[in-house]
Amino acid sequence: MFFYHISLIGLLLLSCIVQQFLPPINGWYDARILLLPLVVVCSAATTPTAGMLILTFLGGFLWDAQQILLIQGVDTEIYRDTYQSPIESMKFGYSILLFALMGFLMQGIQPLFKQGKWYLSAMLTGVAMSLYLTVEYLLLSFVRGGFDITSGVFNQIGLTALITMLASPLVFWILFQIANLCRHEISYDSLRQRTY
Repeated sequence: MFFYHISLIGLLLLSCIVQQFLPPINGWYDARILLLPLVVVCSAATTPTAGMLILTFLGGFLWDAQQILLIQGVDTEIYRDTYQSPIESMKFGYSILLFALMGFLMQGIQPLFKQGKWYLSAMLTGVAMSLYLTVEYLLLSFVRGGFDITSGVFNQIGLTALITMLASPLVFWILFQIANLCRHEISYDSLRQRTY
């Protein structure tokens, strides 16, 4: 179990690096795959609550670090594709709370996931991502002092959640492979198969 959680932390760090190279899709309202939050959400379905809270803390910390903290004195126009929000928009640490809420949402469906119904968890990742993005947008609007709700914003939220949800089966497959390598059981079906 220990090696599985260490591997998840390594996967989280790797997804943080890969996230920097995933550009937005211009034709789809600048929608993008949110790989780091996806790894956190998918991992939340495979770990107990304590492990989920550690992963959401680390994931939220890394997400805020790459989204909010910019190098002082560097032209921010260069990093506009990577950093979507300005420095003064939100305080550091808000993503930790939002990731924890997504993690608890995934923990609620964990019994179905452990029965081998991972496809329900894959669909729930899309719901969790759309809720995360909606709450984040509402918080940003509140901090900036105005609610400018347009169809483009909702299209971007919906398409980003859809693209991220479509990538979730790959992340679940990777998690199952890591669990097999670490000899960690994440589903009841694999327990039944080994006992027969």
